[in-house]
Formats: sequence, C-alpha cells, structure tokens
Amino acid sequence: MVVFAKGELEQIALPAAEPPPVDVRWVDLSAPSGPAREAAARALVAACEEHGFFRVMGHGVPPELVRAAEAAAARFFARPQGEKEQEAPTLGYGSKRIGGNGDLGWVEYLLLGVTPAGAAVPTASASSSTLPCAAAAAATAAAGASSPSAPTGPLRDLLDEYTVAVRRIACAVLELMAEGLGIAGAGSGDGDALARLVTRADSDCMLRVNHYPPRPALNPSLTGFGEHTDPQVISVLRANGTSGLEIALRDGAWASVPPDGDAFFVNVGDTLQVLTNGRFRSVRHRVVVNSEKSRVSMVFFGGPPPGERLAPLPQLLGDGGRSRYRAFTWSEFKTSGCRTRLAEDRLSRFENK
Repeated sequence: MVVFAKGELEQIALPAAEPPPVDVRWVDLSAPSGPAREAAARALVAACEEHGFFRVMGHGVPPELVRAAEAAAARFFARPQGEKEQEAPTLGYGSKRIGGNGDLGWVEYLLLGVTPAGAAVPTASASSSTLPCAAAAAATAAAGASSPSAPTGPLRDLLDEYTVAVRRIACAVLELMAEGLGIAGAGSGDGDALARLVTRADSDCMLRVNHYPPRPALNPSLTGFGEHTDPQVISVLRANGTSGLEIALRDGAWASVPPDGDAFFVNVGDTLQVLTNGRFRSVRHRVVVNSEKSRVSMVFFGGPPPGERLAPLPQLLGDGGRSRYRAFTWSEFKTSGCRTRLAEDRLSRFENK
C-alpha cells in the first residue's frame, strides 16, 4: 500500500499515452568458447552502444528460485502497512519517497546492501560488499566468515540466495563485455578491468525490491519511479511480467519494454559509461504505473569499492587519447549524486570541459 495526499498524487500524474515498444537484444551468456562466444561478446557490445540495455539468456539461475523470491516479496508487500513499517530496520522498507530531495513515486520497496558472505542487509547498517565470482570466490568466502550475522527468515533467506545467483550474472556479463572490448585480463591482478569492480570484498553492491501497486481508480497513469540513470557499473533487473518499464532512446523519445516474466535485463550504469569514455550509454529509464496488476521487480546494482578511482580505461580512449571525464572516486560520485534530483545528469559535473 502506498499512501499519498491529493496534492502528491497530482505531482506524479502522467498522460495516458503509452510509447511504442522497443526491440530488446538478447545476449547468450552460455555460449561456448570459440566463434559462438565471440559472437555473443560482439552482440553485448553492440547492445551497450545502441541502447545501454539488453536481456540475457543462458544465465543459469534456477527459475524456481526466482519464483520463490518473487512470491515471498509479494507476500511481504501484502502485509498491513504497520507491520511493513516495523521492518524498516531489518529489511530497509520504505515507500513513496525516492531519495531525500523531493522525488516521489507510486512505489514501496526494500533496499538492502550486500555483505561479503552474500547476505542482503539493510542499507542503513550495511557495509556494502560483494559475492563470489571466478578466482575471487575463496577470498570472498573467507571475508564472509567473519561478517556479522543478519536477521533470518524465509524472505531474507530467499533474497540472500537470489542475490548470490544474480551477482554471478553480473560477473558473467562483465567478463563477456571485457572480451568484446578486447580488455579481458587487463585488471590489477584480481580479474579483468570490469568484473573486478564488483568482486572485491569492499565492492558497493545493493539489492532493491520494488512493488508498484495497481494504479488507483481515476488515475490512468502515475510515475512509479521517475526517469533516471543508474550510477553503478551495471544493474541486473527482473520483474513479474507486468508492464511499466520504459527506456529513453538516443533521440530522447521514450519506448516501452515489453513485459517478460522470465528474462533478466541489464542496464549500463553511469560508471560504465565513464570507464568506456562514453562509448557505452548509461540508459535513462523510468517505471510508469498504468496497470490494474501489481508490478514486483528485483534489481541488483553492481557498484565499485568506495575508494575506487574511476576514469576512462586507457585501452578505450581511442584515437587522440582524450578523456571525456576527469578521474573521481566512487565515494565522491555517490556523495555528489545524493545532492541531486532523480532526473538530473550526475555525470555532467565530472566531464572535462
């Protein structure tokens, strides 16, 4: 349930028109080594250049885990409002207010950080971190052994397991992406230049579970989550098959994403746009509530460590070697972003003039 005053509902009302659908590319993460994997890597790079948005197959996440996590989240959001608000300290529950700068949406949510052991913990008390991927698995497991325990329960257990699985998707995407860009193995001794950002023990990753209730009577369309780009490296999203997600194309026009309850979608984030010197596009997107059916989405945000120095990768500067962005840390970028409204361009402050 999302409770709005009349004036607040007017702030998030939208025209009833629905934009045309967009054709979303598929990328196969299970393609075997050789020509098939090379083709998958090229398709991934092309999707990042075109829309900064694509969907993946061959990800290996059990469908029964996805359904169970989604059903548990739906049961939580169906609870009385007072009970949900009591869970704010343990599950990071919130509603209608997005950030602290006045943005509103027809949404309620859980916002959780990620520990080295893979547990999802409330962001208010979490030191956001990472999960296993390739060679980082052993070090991550050792770090997680000493991490503080988190509250348990069916929903938390399922979200923890889901987060582990989706983190692996993020790692697989970044590893294939590095191959497509010709920079695989170009990291600092602990993986390639991209995947290592979300596999370190201090990587700043999050899980957000959004519930968009059915639109209220007499309101044809409402803003569920206002237009924005994601600041992290990449985001991995899935939803329950209800429409509402829209992306902005390169010409600024909005396009609707056809609902797909079985697919995982991937967004290019601001950080990846910087690392590729603007070659990849951080996709602007929003959620519009125009359905009589609830929409539940689960979004994994893969972010770098707070002190990570971010700048275009030297291998991707291209002819002339000019960097579009000045170097900054992830902590600096997050702090700057916290002072902006959702729709503002966070990267403009970090462009080289």
